[in-house]
Parts: sequence; structure tokens; C-alpha cells
Amino acid sequence: MTKSKIRTARLPHVTLPELRPYEGEELEPEGDYDAESFTDVDLSGARGNSARFMDCGLYRVGLNEARLRGARFLDCVLEGVRGVGTELADAQFRDVELRDARLGGVQLHGAALERVLVRGGKLDFLNLRTATLRDVTFEGCVLVEPDFGGARLERVVFQDCVLRGMDVGGATLADVDLRGAAELGIARGVERLAGAVISPSQLLDLAPALAAQLGVRVESPESLES
Repeated sequence: MTKSKIRTARLPHVTLPELRPYEGEELEPEGDYDAESFTDVDLSGARGNSARFMDCGLYRVGLNEARLRGARFLDCVLEGVRGVGTELADAQFRDVELRDARLGGVQLHGAALERVLVRGGKLDFLNLRTATLRDVTFEGCVLVEPDFGGARLERVVFQDCVLRGMDVGGATLADVDLRGAAELGIARGVERLAGAVISPSQLLDLAPALAAQLGVRVESPESLES
């Protein structure tokens, strides 16, 4: 019996043109931003729902409580962005690199991510419920209690990542490679790992959760001597 080879995620190919500095005072709902550089800009509390960012670079941008529901990021680089409570539900990310981000409580439920590279940084309480991730690579980052509940993950790679308290309850996985995760902790949904590949050592770490899911009691032989 031959083993089926897992399909790897395609990486984004982002080549930004010469960017002009962003000179606006605040984002506009349904605003159109093309080939602009947002550098050391504080967009905390911004209201940019359904805005479109194409061929843009966002560098060291503050996003505390920014409202960007339904926004589209196409062929963009986001580097050193930071914020808490950023609203990005139903947003679209295609051919995007997210580098060294420091984000907490980001709302990405219902979002669509395609050909996205998340490299470095720390993301706390990332909400990706019912989102669609296709060709997404998480590399060298820390994810604390990420929520993939009800999401679809296809060709997703976790390389040198720390995954703590991950929730995949109700998720659908296809060609998800967890073997390279430096730490793998699943709080909920271990039974949904069909479609993922893990390493032998990770299997041992997950054994108690798998046994509990199957209703198997694990006891030492000494318990028989009574």
C-alpha cells in the first residue's frame, strides 16, 4: 500500500511596485488604496469596512480596535503591525505576507485567506471560526488559543510554530501539515484531525486526548493489584 503524498501550500509571490506614502488622515469605508505605503501610522479605531488594499505595504502600523470588516488585501505586505481587538471578519487576504505581527483578539471569522505567509510574531486568541484557509503557511510564529472552529483548512503548513490551545472543533482539514510544529496543543476537536499529518512524537503527545475521544480508559497495570 503506497502512502499518498501530502500537497504542500503554495507561497505568495509579492513584488511591490514603488510605493507612495499614505497621506490620508483616516481610512474610509469602501476606500480604495493602491500602491501606498502605510509606515509608522496609527490606525487605531479606524473605520475602513470593505476597503481595498492592493499592492500596499503596511509597516509598524497600529491597529487597536480598527474596524476593517470585509476589507480586501491583495498582493500586500504587512510587517510589524500591532493591535488588539482588530475587526477583520469576512475579510479577504490573497497573496499576502504577514511578518512579525503582534496581534491579540483579532476577529477573522468568515475570512478567506489564499496564498498567505504568516512569518514570525505572536498572535493571541486569533478567531478564524468558519474561515477558509487555502495555501497558508505559518512559519516561526506563536499562536495562543487560535480558534479554527468550523473552518476549512486546505494545504496549510505549520512550520517551527508554537500552537497552544488550538480549537479545531467542527473544522475540515485537507493536506494540513502539522509535523513541523515546535509545540502542538489541541484544546478541542482532536477528532477533526482527519486530513492532517502529524509526527510520531506528536501522536504520543496527543494520545491522551485521542483515548478520551474514543472512550478508552488508560490505567497502569498496578491498578489490577487490589
